Amino acid sequence: MERAEFKIITTTVGNKMQAAALADAIVRARLAACVQFWPIQSTYWWKGREETGRELILSCKTTSRRVIALIAFIKAHHSYEVPEIVVTPIETGHPAYLGWIKRETLQPRLTFPAAATRKRSSRKDGKS
Repeated sequence: MERAEFKIITTTVGNKMQAAALADAIVRARLAACVQFWPIQSTYWWKGREETGRELILSCKTTSRRVIALIAFIKAHHSYEVPEIVVTPIETGHPAYLGWIKRETLQPRLTFPAAATRKRSSRKDGKS
């Protein structure tokens, strides 16, 4: 398998319901083979102020071929005005696991399920 054929895309959301809905929608659309999420504490600058809040980070395992579509999907279904979307290459890994990622993302769905994360917010943290 070629180098950096596989990627991890991370994003953050404001609550568990948003994380579960976005993870489910991404996997059902076959844009990632797996999405894991867990709680984190974030400190960041937002509109000239230092903010601190609880979020959940999502880790999406996918292929290079699905990166652009997955980024577009996250942006379209995210509640944050400026969502974190970071792409990290997977340089190496267990061949069977990487093969599984490839197989599970070969045939993405042409229609995407609706995610329960469409509420737009003016703040990064999703609060109005």
